[in-house]
Amino acid sequence: MQYRADPKSGNKLSVLGFGCMRFPRGINIDVTKSEKLVLQAIEQGVNYFDTAYAYGGSEEVLGEILHKNNVRSKVFIATKLPHGKCKSYEDFDRLFDEQLRRLKTDYIDYYLIHNVPDRAAWNAVTAIGIERWLAEKKTDGQIRHIGFSFHGTQAAFLELLEVYPWEFCQIQYNYMNENYQAGRSGLQKAHEKGLPVIIMEPLLGGRLANDVPKKAVKLFHEADPGLTPAAWAMRWLWNQPEVTGGKG
Repeated sequence: MQYRADPKSGNKLSVLGFGCMRFPRGINIDVTKSEKLVLQAIEQGVNYFDTAYAYGGSEEVLGEILHKNNVRSKVFIATKLPHGKCKSYEDFDRLFDEQLRRLKTDYIDYYLIHNVPDRAAWNAVTAIGIERWLAEKKTDGQIRHIGFSFHGTQAAFLELLEVYPWEFCQIQYNYMNENYQAGRSGLQKAHEKGLPVIIMEPLLGGRLANDVPKKAVKLFHEADPGLTPAAWAMRWLWNQPEVTGGKG
């Protein structure tokens, strides 16, 4: 496994992270299959695990797996605050405390404000005191690093970079989405500010692994028969030094 240093903290993060939104499911998450995948990933050196309050049982399953196997200290947990549910200052603690219980931990390594699309959304939570709340959580050690995830316009992303002393961010980015949402310009600007940038949808929901046109697959094979389409997509990311890691 390759690692890249978080320039803010010096933490060495695996370039391949584990996105927990798509744990194997039937009606509910298949805990047995998910546990096997998580433990295999840790054995292979993956140390960044990304989940969210809104991921339908994902926090609980990840927390139980890490606790049961006594591997919490080996990984960095990233999870996300559903800011749309925050109507008062008290909601921040109510939701965060629930996340700690779900994850069976007393701190979160990388905490994101989930899907902040623009300045107006950020202003809504600053109006009820999120900056004071985040400062308190940082001081008491319950949140180690504060960031935001993003789905919006490039202009909105560049504006959001300036509204708070963020310690990392997460954007959608892949070779089909090079100029989509934050895009390459947003990636470069975040990097210039010294922010670790975590990539979501590096395989575009699996489409860059399984739904690549046959002509493209042929070209990939001719260039290097040992690499799969998924490997090409990930290498496209990893060849960019501005990318800290991607959650597959």
